[in-house]
Amino acid sequence: MERLLYAFYGDDFTGSTDVLEQLAEGGVPAILFLRQPDAALLARFPDVRAIGMAGDARSRSPEWMDANLPPAFAALGTSGAPVVHYKTCSTFDSSPQVGSIGRALEIGQAALGGVVPILIGAPHLGRYLLFGNLFATAGGVVHRIDRHPTMARHPVTPMDEADMRLHLARQTGARIALVPIDRIRAGEADADFVKAAENGADAVLFDGMEEADLAAVGQVLLGHRGFAVGSSGVTRALMLGWRAAGIVPLPPELPRALPVERLLVLSGSCSPVTATQIAVARNGGFATIQADVAALSAGSLVEEERLAEAAVEALNGGRVVVHSAEGPLGEDVPAAGATVGAALGRVACQAVLRTGLKRLIFAGGDTSSHGVAQMGIDALSWAAPLERGAPLVRAHAQEPALNGTELVLKGGQMGSAGFFEVVMRGG
Repeated sequence: MERLLYAFYGDDFTGSTDVLEQLAEGGVPAILFLRQPDAALLARFPDVRAIGMAGDARSRSPEWMDANLPPAFAALGTSGAPVVHYKTCSTFDSSPQVGSIGRALEIGQAALGGVVPILIGAPHLGRYLLFGNLFATAGGVVHRIDRHPTMARHPVTPMDEADMRLHLARQTGARIALVPIDRIRAGEADADFVKAAENGADAVLFDGMEEADLAAVGQVLLGHRGFAVGSSGVTRALMLGWRAAGIVPLPPELPRALPVERLLVLSGSCSPVTATQIAVARNGGFATIQADVAALSAGSLVEEERLAEAAVEALNGGRVVVHSAEGPLGEDVPAAGATVGAALGRVACQAVLRTGLKRLIFAGGDTSSHGVAQMGIDALSWAAPLERGAPLVRAHAQEPALNGTELVLKGGQMGSAGFFEVVMRGG
């Protein structure tokens, strides 16, 4: 394996494939492991320059993190990569009880040391940080995150605070400084980072509105060996820094995905964006199968088998969506993302094994993380671009029927209204 430039732990699977996309666009070969890699697994990918581990910490408790993140960070820390990145969703949704980014920051700093840079802004995804406040695009309109039509009402981790220092203060006692946009654009990002460290900061949050802001922060990251937290904006910033330093080549010509005749979509997303995609798909000829969420939440194998049989039959027509919801759940409906996602993953696995299906979509962050984990896949590599933040990836598995399967792991907020059709035709 060549000397690694970068290693990351994704707190969900959709965000992890977003990192693969950023690396592929920059000409950096990378592999995403779905379990902690041993020597034999690493040896299968000798030419990569970046490695990742896809996890589901976004939906886990601090106690789970205490048990599971230290060995993951230790493994990545011994890889030789100068930067180990805890990759979060660009909407930074988390809470003290679920997906605590603050707790992950503490664990990573304890394992790897140093003052922790935090970069959330990802202009390529419509995510912006301005004077410490997070904004995100929805329907072409930029909203403060606590007024975002979806994230402010997220069923598990609703975002009711836009100032990310205050948001993190609920999750950690770490002292967090800010390098605001005016200081970044004055060329003082590195000096302010050093000053914050000297003044006792545990972590430093960087604003980011445009790609030039990420490029400036990238120069800071190149001089920082250790642990970093944030969205794929961290990856983008590093890529810009590597390119400016001549470490990576100019962007390569990217391949185009080929069309397929059959597609299965597994959706546990409650996002209005995904609801629109399901409606457009139905109008465009996709069969749609409604899951019994209560039965799946109760662990019903009968319901799983019903969904698998229905999906296999519907694939004779070429295209099908199996979904648990169409839009936000009612306030009296308990969130069950992990259980439903795992069940949909088993349905997907059965469909692939029974039909030889070669391409499928998981829609929803929790659905993707818990669903793919059920499929016996060892690793994922980037295959081709589709739409920003939701690339086509390829599975590497010991099971021949699963090896080479193409997947799209789509966050709830990602994709155009006709995204499912886009995935079928290959862009």
